[in-house]
Amino acid sequence: MPTSKEKHAFAKRLEDSLPKDLRGGTALSKKFNFLYASGPAVSPQTAHKWLSGTTIPKPDKLRVLAEWLQVDLHWLQYGPGPSGKTKPLARGEKYPLTPETVELVTQMANRFAGLSPRQRNLVEELITEFDGGTQPETDAAPEDTLKPKSSSAES
Repeated sequence: MPTSKEKHAFAKRLEDSLPKDLRGGTALSKKFNFLYASGPAVSPQTAHKWLSGTTIPKPDKLRVLAEWLQVDLHWLQYGPGPSGKTKPLARGEKYPLTPETVELVTQMANRFAGLSPRQRNLVEELITEFDGGTQPETDAAPEDTLKPKSSSAES
């Protein structure tokens, strides 16, 4: 059941999405009922409850409102998604590398280099199991990627 805060936030999104010349429960119910032919008419009191944050429409009515107002159904009902969250990527896409990820990979590679061949094999199998068996495409031999870079210049 939606909280009072969620209902009022819905009412604000609804009001902000309505055409400027359409205000009030009566005008909203008339326009909505014209578009919502598949069910019983909505009373002006019900439309007023939507606008005042007393109630949120049922999903079938939300769908009609979202289509009419040309807004995202999820946004109309729940508001914007959480900010700062990474959205899931489509299959096959990769998240961009961040400096933190690069640092973590470097640390892990250094630790991996210190493992015995048997332990390396186990870690590789574990990673393959988690990533679905995809292998990174690289021109370097696996041993080359594990060797720490020399800080002294060779002559």
